[in-house]
Amino acid sequence: MKKTITGLGAAILLAWGAQGAAAEGSLAVYNWGDYINPEVLDKFAEEFGVKVTLDTYGSNEEMLAKIQAGATGYDIVFPSVHMHDIMAKLDLIEKTDVNQMPGWENIDKAHLLSKTDPNGEYCLPYAWGSVGIMYNKNRVPEIKSWKDYFAFAAENPGSVILLDDMREVLGVGLILNGKSVNSRDAAEIEQAGETILKEKPNVGAFSYDVIPLIQSGDMAAAHYFVGAMMYVLEDPENLGYVIPEEGATMYQEDICVLKSAPNKENAKKFLEFYMRPEIAALNAAQQKNGTTNAKAKELLPAELRDNPYINPPAEVMKKLQIFEDLGEDLRTYDRVWTKVKTN
Repeated sequence: MKKTITGLGAAILLAWGAQGAAAEGSLAVYNWGDYINPEVLDKFAEEFGVKVTLDTYGSNEEMLAKIQAGATGYDIVFPSVHMHDIMAKLDLIEKTDVNQMPGWENIDKAHLLSKTDPNGEYCLPYAWGSVGIMYNKNRVPEIKSWKDYFAFAAENPGSVILLDDMREVLGVGLILNGKSVNSRDAAEIEQAGETILKEKPNVGAFSYDVIPLIQSGDMAAAHYFVGAMMYVLEDPENLGYVIPEEGATMYQEDICVLKSAPNKENAKKFLEFYMRPEIAALNAAQQKNGTTNAKAKELLPAELRDNPYINPPAEVMKKLQIFEDLGEDLRTYDRVWTKVKTN
């Protein structure tokens, strides 16, 4: 789930103050907005006597651009798997040998999805989840599929939202056409764009900022991350989340130490700290997403551990696709996305 962060504990400074010289005994975290339980950072700060600073970003691309522009004060970042691979090719990631640290035995090796780091020598698989549909039950009683979602939009123009995200939105188009979200076929990508363009007149907005709109009923449904379950579980009578029957994308973020990190030892300590089952479970319980830590999953309450949206059954997992680094082929997506956004 990605949105603006609020209300952290006193041990954490919400600032871009990671820039410049970092004092000894500090850790500068650069993460998706509201994507780590503040208590996890508080506990690390207290146990190790470390001052933790947190800055947030809204997309993989924003994070990469900032690092490439010379933001040298950060220690750890949380890229999605395909961005992990891009950053590795750009030589931005430190080799940590996290796979040799105590706690590595707790990590489900099915989450070693990085093509450039198949053995976990660099980054720690962190958290994962589906990207489906959040909806207001007072506006739409039930949604089971992308077909339902767009059919409702056709009858109620302007009442649904798609993410303002090139890969995610074109991924929906590819899924609806029975194609891979990592297709390199220009014709398939063009077809996905046309599929979205056909539905665009009925789409109210492309946005990440959807939660208040769905909660209030101002919008009926939105393309969104499984982190929506944080709100659905608080208000199940009025809110719902579904993984569409045709399939959906999934994300996984990894924790990587930057080569430019001024506090590499503290960063490595954090990787080891986060592999403790009780710490990973603390994060997953608050975030309402999947954990890569098998022992942590066992510690979760049954309503989370057995929730079919947070931890989908095998037959649903088979329908979830994760993005890969497409290299030069991404230019085709850029061109099609520009057409979608400007027409």
